[in-house]
Amino acid sequence: MIGAIGIGDISRVISHSPDKKLNERIGFMKSIPASLAQSLRVSGQSHLLSFLDSLNPVDYQRLVGQLMSVDWPLIRNLVSTGFTVVEEGEEDFEPPVAVRANGEGVAWSISDAEDAGVTALRAGAVAAVVVAGGQGTRLGFEHPKGMLPIGPVSNRTLFQIIADRLKATGLRYGVKIPLYLMTSDATHQETVSYFSSNNYLGLDPSELVIFKQGTMPAVDISTGLCLMAAPNSLALSPDGHGGTLAALQKNGCLDDAESRGVKHLAYIQVDNPLAQLCDPVFLGHHLLSGSEMTTQVVKKRYPLEKVGNVVRVGEKVRIVEYSDLPEHSAKQTNEDGELRFWAGNIAVHLIELPFLRRSLTQADLLPFHRAFKQVPYVDRSGQRINPSEPNAVKFERFIFDLLPHAKNALVVEADPAFAFAPVKNAAGSETDTAELAKDACSNLHKGWLERLGITVAEGVRVEINPLFALDMSELATKVSRDQEFLEDHYFCS
Repeated sequence: MIGAIGIGDISRVISHSPDKKLNERIGFMKSIPASLAQSLRVSGQSHLLSFLDSLNPVDYQRLVGQLMSVDWPLIRNLVSTGFTVVEEGEEDFEPPVAVRANGEGVAWSISDAEDAGVTALRAGAVAAVVVAGGQGTRLGFEHPKGMLPIGPVSNRTLFQIIADRLKATGLRYGVKIPLYLMTSDATHQETVSYFSSNNYLGLDPSELVIFKQGTMPAVDISTGLCLMAAPNSLALSPDGHGGTLAALQKNGCLDDAESRGVKHLAYIQVDNPLAQLCDPVFLGHHLLSGSEMTTQVVKKRYPLEKVGNVVRVGEKVRIVEYSDLPEHSAKQTNEDGELRFWAGNIAVHLIELPFLRRSLTQADLLPFHRAFKQVPYVDRSGQRINPSEPNAVKFERFIFDLLPHAKNALVVEADPAFAFAPVKNAAGSETDTAELAKDACSNLHKGWLERLGITVAEGVRVEINPLFALDMSELATKVSRDQEFLEDHYFCS
């Protein structure tokens, strides 16, 4: 019966029926839900329906699906508040109270912290959250950034390095650590295919959840109208790493974690091969302080480094973007010559699961930040426009904006040589390239060997898979002190 035809059947029916009345009936079925039409009208975004009548069934379904997924009252509110960037009041900023890398700043010792962290790991109370929505386009790599080969000798990918660390940590403490891997529209399918075709990198598939973050429409700066990337698609962009919260809930990850007995989520971004994911010392500091959210930092390399500045406002911990910290503040030093605002954000956090649950009940807890970007779009006639300067606003949330709302939020310093080698920039840049990250990984492992009395020749790269040795103490039980390495070497299990 015609009345039972679904949208997924339309193209099949058209191809088999020349009946004019039937085709007219199918055209009528393109009418959008009344609630969506009302939402677009109230939000001033009805122009998004301009191409609807010209779309084939598949493209129609795609566009309507996108439109139905947007929170139009939210878009209306964001547009109505304008696009002016509010400057921070730097007079309220103070350096953070922090656990320093040598353990100073708290009443307990590094050993105490490690014991507390190990106990939580053995209890299966820790899960990993890895944000992997970015592509490697800026690096000249046209795939998800997690697939970038980064092992200095092995050429293992960023995904492999993370998987090996989780497996090694789980083996040491007798548990399987769940991994919640967040992708984006741009990286999801290829990431899923990569894991499935590579035996899930040795992870238990039942412990791996790959899910997508949300998106937000790009909005024209001058009109406040949402842009269309094509007649069948909005101009969408990821909603920022702050969208992790909503995505975890929407995809059932929080319920899944809770059912496994998980209480603490260890969060990193995929592009740091030295990230100390599920490190027991970092975890122990978090637990002993009673913190709901703890962030790991490193000393800034220079005053105007383009990293978030971890600061204190009253009793609250906050992260202030480098562009919002005035230059005169960024350059201030203490009597010992150290930068007053020394703590740089490296996007490594520990977050309590109940805190995330509570945060999700407060709709406005994470503000939307505005970024002005060049966004190609199609105009009302369907002509593609490639702007030469920023024409649109992209809205995104940042997960670190949870810090001011967390009880006993803690800042813990790490030595960057052990914990931070981001892959952000293309080859030839002065900082944060893939080659520099490879060097950092090799230098860390070379340092372990040399402290054990093992000779590594100048210019030789070494790499230690965590399944061979998770740290230097484990390495000491597996190597002979009289060894000498004159060429590149990969230690693997």
